Amino acid sequence: LSPGSCTFEDSACGYQWDYAHLPWTLHGEGHYISVDTSYEGEKAVLSSPDLYSEEWSCVRLIYQIATTSDTSSDPARLNLYQRQEGESFDRLLWSAKEPSDSWLIASLDLMNSTKKYKLVLEGEMGQDKSTSIAVFEIKITSGYCIECDFEENHLCGYVNRWNPNVNWFVGGGNIRNSQSILPKDHTLNSALGHYMYVDSVYVKHFQEVAQLISPKTMAPVSGCLSFYYQLKQESSIVFTVYLRDTSGFYEEIWKTDSALNADWTLAEVDFNAPYPMEVIFEVAFNSAKGGYVALDDISFSPVYCSNQTGTPFNPASAGCNFEEDLCNFYQDHKDGPGWSRVKVKRNVYRAGDHTTGFGYYLLANTKFTSQPGYIGRLYGPTLPGNLQFCLRFYYALYGFFKMSGTLAVYIFEENHVVQEKIWSVLDSPKGVWTQAEISFKKPMPCKVVFVSWCKSFWDCGLVALDDVSLSLGSCQATDLLLPHPGECTFENDECVFTQKKRGRGSWHRKRGSTPTSYTGPKGDHTTGVGYYMYIEASNMVYGQRAYLVSRPLRGTSGKQCLTFFYHMYGAGTGLLSVYLKKEGDEEEIPLWRRTGEQSISWLRGLIEYESDTNYQIIFEAIRGVSIRSDTAIDDILFQAGPCLEVEEIQFSSGYPDSLNEIEY
Repeated sequence: LSPGSCTFEDSACGYQWDYAHLPWTLHGEGHYISVDTSYEGEKAVLSSPDLYSEEWSCVRLIYQIATTSDTSSDPARLNLYQRQEGESFDRLLWSAKEPSDSWLIASLDLMNSTKKYKLVLEGEMGQDKSTSIAVFEIKITSGYCIECDFEENHLCGYVNRWNPNVNWFVGGGNIRNSQSILPKDHTLNSALGHYMYVDSVYVKHFQEVAQLISPKTMAPVSGCLSFYYQLKQESSIVFTVYLRDTSGFYEEIWKTDSALNADWTLAEVDFNAPYPMEVIFEVAFNSAKGGYVALDDISFSPVYCSNQTGTPFNPASAGCNFEEDLCNFYQDHKDGPGWSRVKVKRNVYRAGDHTTGFGYYLLANTKFTSQPGYIGRLYGPTLPGNLQFCLRFYYALYGFFKMSGTLAVYIFEENHVVQEKIWSVLDSPKGVWTQAEISFKKPMPCKVVFVSWCKSFWDCGLVALDDVSLSLGSCQATDLLLPHPGECTFENDECVFTQKKRGRGSWHRKRGSTPTSYTGPKGDHTTGVGYYMYIEASNMVYGQRAYLVSRPLRGTSGKQCLTFFYHMYGAGTGLLSVYLKKEGDEEEIPLWRRTGEQSISWLRGLIEYESDTNYQIIFEAIRGVSIRSDTAIDDILFQAGPCLEVEEIQFSSGYPDSLNEIEY
């Protein structure tokens, strides 16, 4: 067995459990390890010995979750994490909560990396009265999870979509199980080897299909998919290979030509899965005469089969935070200067940009251009056709009246004949950076165009745009992706943070604006309509402190970078400080501090720190002199390695005349 693999027969193969949590029980006779609710406790943790994966590898996990109740608000879960050296947080690779009567298989691709790591299995017990979580086998093999030779009973996680009449069966292994049996498989070239096959003997209706579905690709892969097949037919059999994405969209990538192949034939097809996909092998019989199709030795190579050397499209090239320039965006000069790149001095009247609060964003309908009948278009770079995209950006509206339609997004097909409106703004001006997300897929190359217009004087407010980003896959699919380890947006809970004591004078999780006017944010930083943490000054007295404390984090060698957004608006604002508390130390080390009113915007804080022992990060807010001292934080991110940027600090004393000026 390769390192990290285990069948739990007589030992746990170097896997160790965490004594701070529930114990795992090894059942040598049943070949599994399990944890159940006979002990009181929340979870059990099992970690592997140190592992290296120089090459791409595949982790297969055979497991079962058994519970008595079907529906539970807090079900039992089995989670698999990767704990990389030098990281304070574990990366969640996979999580399951579906109870079953028999074992299930999960397949996960592990990308090659130079760092050593551990795999960590965590069984969360949930609220059910009786629950048991069992792991039968962990197997790490080099290669990709979509590869299979069908020699093992778990079939590499491939499943047949059950159909009353036609199905994929396992053939070979010296079983005479059908009249159209093949003499030999392809892997071992013997009667003992196994392969998959579909036979027409059982077909009742024409056009029935048998589907063999691969495990989902869990990491972006592109290259050459190859397999061996045999086809014996009296008349028309259609054998097709599809890709299916998470929204259920099918794309055909290969189909048999009509030539007979009574011997094992190699098929190769270019395969591109930038986001999670399944490969589906489908056989359809169009007549009663039938025949059979057999399949074996599916393999994958990260080099395209054809000589296509094209570099895969990098979606980062189609985004921009406008800090340096317009990136790959441009304007058509026929329209005149529609969008201006601007920056606002930090102040308490007008919000700054979304990226840091100190930087640049784009503004349309500025004082130079807002005459009625004016239009501004911003074109993005060309995007390849036939790929699913998710476009996200932030916009803010400033004006007096309802400004619906003043900002719209169009897709411009390259031949410039067709343009299609895919989004337009509906809401009234709030002056809050709000996130929009749009999924689209076009057959031909296209461009994204941001259009702002002003039909009559009354609609000519200001339209602001910032932090445009593009990712592969639909927005719903990217929402299903596992969160970045060490990131907390407070959208669902308080993540790794807890309060020293809860009460009126503690941190609160909130969405929307705070109850007191002229203090606190109007919306969160993540989406504009989500959650943030803040102190409610009207419940506190001058000088009272509220602490938000992280759980103990793993110490690592080398620098770490902590990024967060803070909001300190209100004439009576007090202090916000960040401390590092190392395990075993009495003293907390101050890392960062701001005093008094800073801005009406969310500002970005950056802290570089080091700790080789386990540590906690503490956010401390102190209420200021008046109730106008609601201090808030949002979007906390811990990253390994030094900070790549420095924080802008502008100390402003008093209110200079130029406070509300926009710099062009």
